[in-house]
Amino acid sequence: MPVFLRALGVLLLFAVSAAFAQPQPSPHAIEIPRWFSNSLLDFKDEVPEAAREGKRVMVYFGQDGCPYCKALMKANFGPGPITDKTRQHFVAIAVNIWGGSDVTWLDGTQTTEKGLAQLLKVQFTPTLLFLESDGRVALRLNGYQPPERFTHVLDYVIQRRDREQSLAEYLAAQLKEPEVAIAGPRPYLMRDAGNLARGGRARPLAVLFESASCKACAEMHGEAFARDAMKPLLARFDIARLAPATSSPLVTPDGRRSDVRRFARDLGIQLYPTVVFFDAQGREAFRFDGYMRPFHIESAFEYVADGAYRQQPHFQRFVQAKADRLREQGKPVDLWK
Repeated sequence: MPVFLRALGVLLLFAVSAAFAQPQPSPHAIEIPRWFSNSLLDFKDEVPEAAREGKRVMVYFGQDGCPYCKALMKANFGPGPITDKTRQHFVAIAVNIWGGSDVTWLDGTQTTEKGLAQLLKVQFTPTLLFLESDGRVALRLNGYQPPERFTHVLDYVIQRRDREQSLAEYLAAQLKEPEVAIAGPRPYLMRDAGNLARGGRARPLAVLFESASCKACAEMHGEAFARDAMKPLLARFDIARLAPATSSPLVTPDGRRSDVRRFARDLGIQLYPTVVFFDAQGREAFRFDGYMRPFHIESAFEYVADGAYRQQPHFQRFVQAKADRLREQGKPVDLWK
């Protein structure tokens, strides 16, 4: 074979190999709005630069295939007043929790997007960090909030109300939502929620922080907890339901005397519902807050009940593995259900 033909063959083989080596776009990619900053992810520079424009930085942690991220980008950050308000007051920067782009964090730590997500213990997508002009985290919002609530979350940060009250207290005052009845019996709840002391009890504890006007709370009881798969999971926990607006006396999981309001503030409860899990020694094991659909609520209870949080520190990895396992068994998986 002539030398030039052999060379041409090598070049063609190289070109084909290179084409296949190129990363392919995810079929479940989340489209980030164009108005998000094309950032170099050097937050030591981003925060003061935003301050010079009279703005603060909002960091979005997301991932492809996340239905909550998709809802945030479409329903919240699509064209409309929420986007206008966000763009007026914040520089929005996107971080892929599995991404490999270089990042310099506020304290000078140099890592990757994935490394930063691990450093900040990002367990839910989307997670939003609203940074003050001095780099302090004014608010961390774990998970999705629908537009009618998210617009008030923005106001809370814009008005710097975090210096005066919790987000939960602020939302309760702003929304003034009517009470939502939770239908049906709830045999999984503890009769005496005033004594949460673990004292080495065998079963973990799940504390549900809720308000009477919380639609997501009613949905959690009416949809997620009513699932057949959830019933045996709930039976593996002691479950207490608390209303943080009250000052009823309380013995905390680690045996301290307190009251419900102080206990909620000590834990930094910002949204309803928030579910905080404690182990047999009264130590916090895991938590989720805000709006979650039944599949993820069920996964959270399973994550704690099986002790998976001890071996797999990343809840998102646990959820992905569970979904893959179900698909391999031929079962349909819809993360929004």
